[in-house]
Amino acid sequence: MSKKLMKKVQEIKRRMPKFRRQEWFRFKRLGEKWRRPRGKDSKMRLGKKGKPAMPSVGYRLPKSIRGLHPSGREEVLVRNLKDVERVDASKQVIRIASNVGRRKREQIIARAKELGIQVLNLGGKEHEVGRAEKAGG
Repeated sequence: MSKKLMKKVQEIKRRMPKFRRQEWFRFKRLGEKWRRPRGKDSKMRLGKKGKPAMPSVGYRLPKSIRGLHPSGREEVLVRNLKDVERVDASKQVIRIASNVGRRKREQIIARAKELGIQVLNLGGKEHEVGRAEKAGG
C-alpha cells in the first residue's frame, strides 16, 4: 500500500469515534465492547444530539485498504509449511494459526525467516525458551 493511502487511513481513524456500548460508564459489568442499543426510548438509538455516535456505513474505510494490517500488507493465516511457500513477502504478512503446535510453529518461523516474510505472532514464550537454551540454561 502506498504511503499516501496509509496517511489517509491514519487520518480517517484519528477522526473516527470510539464506539462504546450505551451507558458503559455507569456499570463496570457492561464493559466497553460495542452492543447496539435496542431500547424503545433509547436516545442513543434515536441518534439524539449529545449522545455517543453509533457505527454506520459512513465510517467505513476505502475498499482498497479495508481489512489490511497496519503495516499496509495483507494478513494470511498459515497452518503448515505449504501455506508459507504461497505467500508473497512484498505484499503479505503471515499469522500462524492458534492450533499449530510448538514444533511446526518453529519450522514455520524458520522458513518464513529464510524467505524474508514477516510473522505477526512469533509467540513470546517460545522465543524466550529458545533464547534460554542458546544462553546455556
